[in-house]
Amino acid sequence: MLLSEPPESEYDLRFMLMGFPVRITWTFWLAAVVIGHGLCQAFAFLAGSPVQAFGTSTLGIAPLLLVWTLCLLLSILIHELGHTFAFRHYGIQSSIVLYHFGGLAIPTSSSMPGRSLIRMGEREQLIISAAGPAAQLLSALAVILVVKLAGYEVAIFQNMPAYLDRIPWVSDGKMIDSEGLYALVSFYVFPSVVWALLNLVPVWPLDGGQIMRSVILMTGGTIAQSLWISVICSGALAFYAFRNGQPMMAIFFAFFGFSSYQMLQPMNNSWR
Repeated sequence: MLLSEPPESEYDLRFMLMGFPVRITWTFWLAAVVIGHGLCQAFAFLAGSPVQAFGTSTLGIAPLLLVWTLCLLLSILIHELGHTFAFRHYGIQSSIVLYHFGGLAIPTSSSMPGRSLIRMGEREQLIISAAGPAAQLLSALAVILVVKLAGYEVAIFQNMPAYLDRIPWVSDGKMIDSEGLYALVSFYVFPSVVWALLNLVPVWPLDGGQIMRSVILMTGGTIAQSLWISVICSGALAFYAFRNGQPMMAIFFAFFGFSSYQMLQPMNNSWR
C-alpha cells in the first residue's frame, strides 16, 4: 500500500531485512493490539477452535495477543517485501515502514550509482503494485498447504467474509487440537488472506487502485476515470461494510472515497 510516510519517532524500531531498511512505528503495535483484542476475546468461539471441543482454555488474552501481533507483523512484512523486491528488480532501492494503517514500500533511490530515481512505465507500476498482495497470498497458501498435507483443517475460513467461507476443501480434515497451533495458523492465514484481498479492490491508493489506474492508462484511459472508479467502489464498499456491522471498515473506505473525490477537483476545474 502506498500512502504518506508517517513522521519518525524515537520509539520506532529500526533494522535491516534482506538488504531493505525497515522502520516499525509505535503506532503499529498499538493498532495490532486494538485490532486483535476482539479476535482474541472471541478465540473460544471461532469455528474449529479446540476450546469448543475440550471446553477449557489454557491460553489467556496476553499470549494470544502476542501470537496475533507476531503473525500480523510477519504477514505485512511479507506483503511489503513483495513490493520492495519488485522495486529492486527494476533497479530501484526502497525501504519499508509499518504503521497503524499497515505498511508502506517507499522507493528511495536508483540502485545505479550516480543515476537519479528511475521513472517507471505503467507496466512496471502494475507489477510492483501486484507483487505485495501476491507475496502475501502465496505465503498464506503455503501455510494452508502444509496444514492440509498434515491432514488438518484450516477452520478459520469459516470465519472469513462472504464467499471466502464457502471454499469447501480448506475446512476438510482433522481438527487442530492444540490451542497454540490453531492460533498460529488462524492468526496468520486470516490477515494474510483478508488484508491482501482488501488491498486488491480498485480503490486509490490501495494496491488494487494503483493496478486499476495502470490498466486504464495502458488501455488509453485517463487518471480521472480511475479516480471515478475509486469513488464509486469506495462508496459501495463503505455502504456494504456499514450494513454488515463493520463501522471501522466503512469509515476506512469512506475516507478513501472522499480522498479520491478531492483529487478529482483540480482536474474538473481545469476543464472549465
